[in-house]
Amino acid sequence: MQQLFSQLAQPEGEGWRIAESDILREWSKSGSATMDLLLMRGEEALDQGDVLGAIGHLTALTDHAPEFAAGYQARAVAYALNGDYGPAAADLARTLELEPRHFAAMTQLGAMLEEMGDDQRAMAAYRETLSIHPHQQEAIDGLARLEMANHGTDI
Repeated sequence: MQQLFSQLAQPEGEGWRIAESDILREWSKSGSATMDLLLMRGEEALDQGDVLGAIGHLTALTDHAPEFAAGYQARAVAYALNGDYGPAAADLARTLELEPRHFAAMTQLGAMLEEMGDDQRAMAAYRETLSIHPHQQEAIDGLARLEMANHGTDI
């Protein structure tokens, strides 16, 4: 996995795209077909706009696989979409506790903090994301947007 993160951080070339895909694929594997099915059902419910159904599936997942970071990260998405920022933040914290390099969770945290108006902490989250995954477009855009809003431009 370390080799994939090294490849992800390379500033040049397109190898980072393969590394990103491989990392995300590895993170989605719980080691249990049943748990993988719960993750898939939760993600499908999110895709269909059934946020409460997704929360149900993903809560079952986190209850039965408490060491599976992807379950918490996916449920954080559902909670945030439902406006439940406290539980979303708790799930992101658990995700990052289990996998400190989880760039998707870190970016999600930045976006949530930005939406809540906590620009300084949002920028810190985006910067942390970019220290792991310098090509993460949502973090790049978020950081640029917040830096512009907080620092303006010179005339």
